Amino acid sequence: MNTRIPVLTGLSAALGLLSACGSSSKPADASKAPPPAAVALYTVQKGAAQYFDEYPATVVALNEVQLRPQTTGYITGIFFKDGQAVRKGQKLYSIDQQQYQAGYNQAVANLNVAKANLGKAQQDADRYAELQKQDAIARQTVEHAQADLQAAKMQFEAAKANVASVQTNVRYSTIYAPFDGTIGISQVKLGAAVSPGQTILNTVSSDDPMAVDVAVDQKQIGRFTQLQQKPGSARDSVFLLELPDQSVYPYPGSITLIDRAVDPQTGTIKARIVFPNKNKMLKSGMSCNLRIRNNGNEQMLLIPYKAVTEQMGEYFVFVLGDSSKVSQRKIITGQVINDKIVVKSGLTENEKIVAEGVQRLRDGSVVQAAKDSSRH
Repeated sequence: MNTRIPVLTGLSAALGLLSACGSSSKPADASKAPPPAAVALYTVQKGAAQYFDEYPATVVALNEVQLRPQTTGYITGIFFKDGQAVRKGQKLYSIDQQQYQAGYNQAVANLNVAKANLGKAQQDADRYAELQKQDAIARQTVEHAQADLQAAKMQFEAAKANVASVQTNVRYSTIYAPFDGTIGISQVKLGAAVSPGQTILNTVSSDDPMAVDVAVDQKQIGRFTQLQQKPGSARDSVFLLELPDQSVYPYPGSITLIDRAVDPQTGTIKARIVFPNKNKMLKSGMSCNLRIRNNGNEQMLLIPYKAVTEQMGEYFVFVLGDSSKVSQRKIITGQVINDKIVVKSGLTENEKIVAEGVQRLRDGSVVQAAKDSSRH
C-alpha cells in the first residue's frame, strides 16, 4: 500500500498542472479580437438623377378594320397582293353579284313602270282640272283623278326605294379599302362562300404613324398630364422605344392622349404615345418597352449599387459610425442609374457608407478604410 501512494500523488500533481495550464490559456485566446476588416468607403453625395423609367408597351395601329362581307355569295375576285400597301377606295374583293344584279334590273324596270304611270296620272289630273274650270266634267271624276295621281306618286317612291335597297346589295358585293394602310393575308380564296357577319376576309391597318399603348399607375396621372401639356418639341425628346431585340428605335414619340378613366381592377390608366413609322419597323401587336426620360436637373442622393444588400425584400447599407464601427441601416431605394442607385430615404448627405467589402461585415463590425471611392 505504501508503495502506491507516491505514484498516485505524482499523477494527481501532473493532472493538476495540465489543468492549470489549460485554464490559463483560455483567457489568452479570448482576449484576441479579430482584426478590422479592410473596406472601401463612399461619402454619400447628391447628383443629377437623369434616368429612364421603363413601361411594358404594345404597338397598335391608329386605325384597324376587319373586312367582313355584308352580302352572301362566292368570292369572284381578289385584287391585291397579301401584305401590300393599299389606298383608300381601292377595290379589294368582289362577291358574285348575279342574283343582286338581276334583282336590281327588275327593280329599275318597276321604277320605270311606276314613273310612266305617274306621268299618265299627272296628265289626267291636269286635264280634268282644266275641264272642271269650264264646268265640263263631273266633280267626282276630278277627285278620282287626283286620288290616282297620289297613288301613282306613292308607287313611284316605293319603286325608287326598292331600287336603292337592291342597289345597296350590288354595291356591297364589291369591297373597297376604307383608308390608306397595309392589308394582311387574305383569309379566303377565290370561290369561297361567305356570309354577312360570320366570315372575316382580311384586316387593313394604318402603319404611319403607329401608336404605343402603356398601362400607367394612377399615381402617375399627374406626371403624364404634365408631359402631355408640354410643347411638342419639348416632349418629343422624352419618349423613346426599346424594341424586342433591345435596340432603341431611332425616332422619339409624342404623347397624344390619356384614357378617360382608371381601370378599377388594376388601378391603371392607358396612355398613348405616337411614333413615326416611315420605315415600317413598327408592327401592330409588337411588344416593346417605352422609356420615359426623367428630369435630369433634379439632385438626388446617389450611392454605388454594390453597396446595397438585400434581405427579405428590404435593402440595407453599412454606415460608418464612431470608433470605426459600422451599423446596418435600412434604406428606401429608387431607380438604378448605371452603377449607382437613387436613395429616397435612410441616408443623409456626407454620411460614409461601406462601398466594397460588405460581404465580410455584420452590425457592429470594426472596419479599416482602405480608400474612399467617392474621391475617385
